[in-house]
Amino acid sequence: MAEGLQHVRWGIAGPGGIAHRFAEQLPHSRTGELVAVASRSVERARSFAAEFESAPGGIRVHETYADLFADPEVDAIYIATVHTQHVSLAIQALDAGKHVVCEKPLSVDHAGAMVVVEAARRNGRYFAEAFMYRFHPQTVRLAELIADGAIGDVQHVDASFAFRTDAGADHRLLNPELAGGGILDVGGYSVSAARWVAGAAAGQRFADPVSLTAKGHIGEIGVDEWATASLVFASGITAHVTSGVRVQEDNRIVVSGSKGRIVVPDPWTPSPTEPTFIEVSRADAGPETITIDPAYQYALQADAVAEFAAEGQSPNMSWADTLGNARTLDQWRAAIGLQYPFEAPTADIPPASGTAPRRRADAAMRYGRIPGLDKDVSRLVMGVDNQTTLGHASAMFDDFIERGGNAFDTAYIYGGGTMEALLGQWIANRGLRDEVVIIGKGAHTPHCDPESIVRQLDESLDRLQTDHVDLYLMHRDNEQIPVGEFVDVLDELAKAGRIRAFGGSNWSIERYEQALAYADANGKQRFSVLSDHFGLAHALDVPWPGCRYVTDDADREWLERTGTTLLPWSSQARGFFARADRDDTSDSELVRCYYSDGNFERLARARRLADELGVAPTAVALAYVLAQPFPTFPLFGPRSIEETRTSMAGLDVTLSDDQVRWLDLRD
Repeated sequence: MAEGLQHVRWGIAGPGGIAHRFAEQLPHSRTGELVAVASRSVERARSFAAEFESAPGGIRVHETYADLFADPEVDAIYIATVHTQHVSLAIQALDAGKHVVCEKPLSVDHAGAMVVVEAARRNGRYFAEAFMYRFHPQTVRLAELIADGAIGDVQHVDASFAFRTDAGADHRLLNPELAGGGILDVGGYSVSAARWVAGAAAGQRFADPVSLTAKGHIGEIGVDEWATASLVFASGITAHVTSGVRVQEDNRIVVSGSKGRIVVPDPWTPSPTEPTFIEVSRADAGPETITIDPAYQYALQADAVAEFAAEGQSPNMSWADTLGNARTLDQWRAAIGLQYPFEAPTADIPPASGTAPRRRADAAMRYGRIPGLDKDVSRLVMGVDNQTTLGHASAMFDDFIERGGNAFDTAYIYGGGTMEALLGQWIANRGLRDEVVIIGKGAHTPHCDPESIVRQLDESLDRLQTDHVDLYLMHRDNEQIPVGEFVDVLDELAKAGRIRAFGGSNWSIERYEQALAYADANGKQRFSVLSDHFGLAHALDVPWPGCRYVTDDADREWLERTGTTLLPWSSQARGFFARADRDDTSDSELVRCYYSDGNFERLARARRLADELGVAPTAVALAYVLAQPFPTFPLFGPRSIEETRTSMAGLDVTLSDDQVRWLDLRD
């Protein structure tokens, strides 16, 4: 991260209403100075600069945001454009080496927020979502009162922020193309306050809800005019949050506890020149009014950049806090059925950064070849089985490409076909069909027969928007059908150009060898790969019926002797190397499949080696799979960019043959 700063030169992107408030209060900061501004309208930028021309040295006007980000005399950027521009501008500014404070919501969805946070991490720069109220002394004091037990155990939080606008349908507040409506405009305040209070009650900075239900009204224009949500936290605390752009609310925070309650009458936009108040009432004492001195919260927010530049984030508004808030807003919108036109499953969603994803120069990805394919294949294969929306999929897949990945594994049954459709739409949007490797699967039980292979492949190709998959795997085997019937139909599909290579997932070694022998005897194309469970942890059982594992010593010896290409799934043993504990038997599946003395010794050795190498045990577990003497292309299924980043750390670890044997208790 950057060194601590004593003086921060600010540029503003988007001179709107909130940018004015920031510029008005910035002179009251200890460290900040406004030096530049940019807008889509040069005249608007010039007018803004003239309004604040008393700033020392004047304010430079840039005709484009790119010029502002390239200004060497600017240290930090305040982004105050419409919601839908936040993500791309934040990434561009961070990639240009600037610190960034971005207006809320940072992103229309959690996916975009993930990409920005990763850009901040990658560039070693400060980033914060501009919930300025979090930096005000009254918000800090509220958390202290909660943590000190001023009203006993917190039981419920009410937080509201809603107002009535008379703006026209083309105004950003009411425009669905600009992500209008109350939830994203002001609902983030209510949610963040509830999470702040629930966190303080647990001795933390924030807490995320474990459940959410909601009601709301989506107007004819297509945005939420008002909405409410009920949140439940793991501690048992409940919260009721309100937002709106067509209704007026009290706009306050009320915290109820076992011994009283706290009211913050003006939590969001208190006057910078007048005191604010927190009202505390207790069952065993009279009411108390706590006076909070005036504060310029935008200035305090700006000063946090200088104070926490080295850390990259402020504890008052951390990256994890932003991600949790975005995830909750996604849930709120989903609960009332609010989807913007640009979020449709067939939308042409552009890359978050605004530029097509390409492998970064520092990407650590390794590559190999799979028999029957004429492409390099990334040694890690991303699982396409848990993406929730096209936006989520696009963020995950773009990031994987930038890290050097190019292989994607999906299946006919995943999400009832949704996963194939998301992957296909993303590939079409990016124009990357020739660059990526699609691994498709079909013929899962009970439809594991030659006819189903053909029928399902037709549907899969339609969903994927392509005329072929690079590698096709039978998702299961049906040992009631002679193996030659499967080889025949797969060979025909390969000759027709609809698949390039094929293999079996969850096939026994015996049946796999029979398939090879049949192909050789009858002049057919051979199976190219086996995809069974394999990893450092030896499986005791499988998580789903019909699965196969090849973790036994005899299996490994066969793989080594034959040089069979393996696409192992659950190579990190479903979290065993991340969280397994002999005393924790709460995960019955993990216990059933992996809890053995031998595996706990392997875990202990992985942890010991991880400490020596300065990585996580999961990285060692992945490195073990990559270090095998037979070709391996592990499948992994991250749900967030953070999981992708930490999982791929195994690429940076190279194990010797002796270390591989030692980890597996062979020495």
